[in-house]
Amino acid sequence: MHTIFLIIKREYLVRVRKRSFVIMTILGPLLIFAFYAIIGWAAVSSIDQKKVAVVDESGRFTNQFKNDEETTYSYEKQPLSVAKKSFVKQGYDALVFIPKDVIERPKTVQIFAQKSVSLDLQNNIERAIGKEIETIKLSEAGITQKVIEDAKVNVDAQTINLSDAGEKNSNAIATTIIGYFCAFLIYISVFIYGTQVMRGVMEEKTNRIVEVIISSVKPFQLMLGKIIGVALVGLTQFLLWITLTIGLFTIGGTIMGDKVDRGRQAMQTSGAAGAMAQGPASAEVKKTQESAVASVMRAIDTLNIPLIVACFLFYFLGGYLIYSALFGAIGAAVDNETETQQFMFPITLPIIGAIAVAQFVIRDPDGPLAFWTSIFPLTSPVVMMVRVPFGVPGWELALSMVLLILGFMGTTWLAARIYRVGILMYGKKVSYKELSKWVFYKG
Repeated sequence: MHTIFLIIKREYLVRVRKRSFVIMTILGPLLIFAFYAIIGWAAVSSIDQKKVAVVDESGRFTNQFKNDEETTYSYEKQPLSVAKKSFVKQGYDALVFIPKDVIERPKTVQIFAQKSVSLDLQNNIERAIGKEIETIKLSEAGITQKVIEDAKVNVDAQTINLSDAGEKNSNAIATTIIGYFCAFLIYISVFIYGTQVMRGVMEEKTNRIVEVIISSVKPFQLMLGKIIGVALVGLTQFLLWITLTIGLFTIGGTIMGDKVDRGRQAMQTSGAAGAMAQGPASAEVKKTQESAVASVMRAIDTLNIPLIVACFLFYFLGGYLIYSALFGAIGAAVDNETETQQFMFPITLPIIGAIAVAQFVIRDPDGPLAFWTSIFPLTSPVVMMVRVPFGVPGWELALSMVLLILGFMGTTWLAARIYRVGILMYGKKVSYKELSKWVFYKG
């Protein structure tokens, strides 16, 4: 046991002390946030405002096209033939022609442009014309605009879970996002840290370092120490990421809270005149923003965060230990990274299938497909994490965890049988038949 501990300590400290580990752990979340923030800012700032000319022969669409930050519309009182020749010279990006009989023939609308128009611009124009045609036809049928507006109702249903402990609010969007995010994080981690184990074993084997190490420790001890050491590195990184993320959200929440308080004070001192000057549209926007923030906070409160974090850590370790043992066996069986491809595909196929199945599990988290894939050890780390936020019966969670532990023990035994022979084998092309012989080799 002392020998395994020394190997774990060595594998852990070697990786934790690397500059790349510090950068990815401390600066990783910040760099990712900054990266996407810059992309978003560049995407928004790079959008040029489009100018669109409208020739309306029907006379029914005046002021029906609303200007926004991306598009401005101007109405031209001239024939289409003249407008087609001059709209580019006048600085317009597109020309919309609405014929007289557009009500009876809505597909006769035309959009002219020197270059192809964007899909968003085309959809906005078609949507505005289609909405106005619909309003005109309803009005002709005796249905007023007020009746149409009164008939539009937004339903925001509240979801509630019933259990022996009582009623508890839930949020489908929050559970879906959190579940799939945790599953995808485990999926990526298995490949990253499992590959580290495989490359570490191959490096020691090709450099003949392992021949010296094996003289002091057993092959199984070396493999187990390397797997656990890298697992602790990954666990350390995740805990630091969680701590850093909570810290960022706390600081961000404090800053946003101060801004909200200052905004409320300003609104109180501005009086009723200021509220009237802002108009109903501004009030509606503020109401929508407050509703969105409240919805997000309610969604977070409905989740069992301690259970999700505990399950995430367990399934991360379980999934990593299973696949890293197999990755380690591959590293011991081959002499170079090129030869690993033929063995990696069948090993990684279950977890690749699990992330694909997760998309269907989100739709039916209690179905037969979700149940069987969440208890099968090679797929449960991903699929069960999708199900946990939705609520999983205790016996299913316990069964999945027990089978995952047994699966780790089985894959570790299998990997150790291959590892003990392959780690000292050089210059031989390995096949699946050869690997099967190593498993039952008694020497």
